[in-house]
Amino acid sequence: MKIYTKESLIDELIKISEAGWIKNARKGNDGGIGNTLEDLLGIEENNLPVPNAAEWELKTQRLKTSSLTTLFHSEPSPRAIKFVPSMLLPKYGWKHKNAGIKYPETEMSFRATIHAQNVSERGFSVDVDSKDRKILVSFDSSKVHEKHKDWLKNVKKNVGLSQLEPQPYWGFDDLEHKAGTKLLNTFYVQAEVKRDRETKEEFYRYSKIMMLQKFSIEGFIGQLEKGNVLVDFDARTGHNHGTKFRMRRNCWPDVYEKVKVIK
Repeated sequence: MKIYTKESLIDELIKISEAGWIKNARKGNDGGIGNTLEDLLGIEENNLPVPNAAEWELKTQRLKTSSLTTLFHSEPSPRAIKFVPSMLLPKYGWKHKNAGIKYPETEMSFRATIHAQNVSERGFSVDVDSKDRKILVSFDSSKVHEKHKDWLKNVKKNVGLSQLEPQPYWGFDDLEHKAGTKLLNTFYVQAEVKRDRETKEEFYRYSKIMMLQKFSIEGFIGQLEKGNVLVDFDARTGHNHGTKFRMRRNCWPDVYEKVKVIK
């Protein structure tokens, strides 16, 4: 495996970018962009060998993508309540689509991706409280879509239609610590993608390269307020898959303090 300095890695990335269209090295692999770049660099998956710089990582993505990427998992406070399995799922959940098929007839679900710009069809949203430095989950029964009226009746019977009490939240400081250990300094490479009509093979052109340094809690909160960072709940009666913070992928540079465009 090759060993790089930051400078030699930048030089190699520029050479790869200038090489033009490159065939996917991992046929049938959704992670082809990153895997192909790792092969070109001669490095192991998810291992960027820059001596004395273990805090660096390599991130790749398609240009012009609308998909979300998971930043980290973090359950809301107050943690002792175990809010998702003990409150949101039994009080605000709904029948799982596979109840009585894959799971027991009583299997419930609470799957929701919410953000600060809009209220979801079931009345949930994210609020940013800058004064108390908290990110809160809010519920507004007046915003629930008509198609969920039967579900809303169950909520009213279970717990009433007022605001969540207490409201689940994440403190800015806790998020800064969590994100700071997960969102490492990054070489961020974006690729154009094309597919051969006859062979169906994918080709990549690594056309944008940036060096991102030091996580910014201010940038992170700013993207939360814009609806570009979202909170994703994924729980059912038998298992809580964890609460995730996810981001619209083209927003990566906005959550770092220092952004250097290499190409």
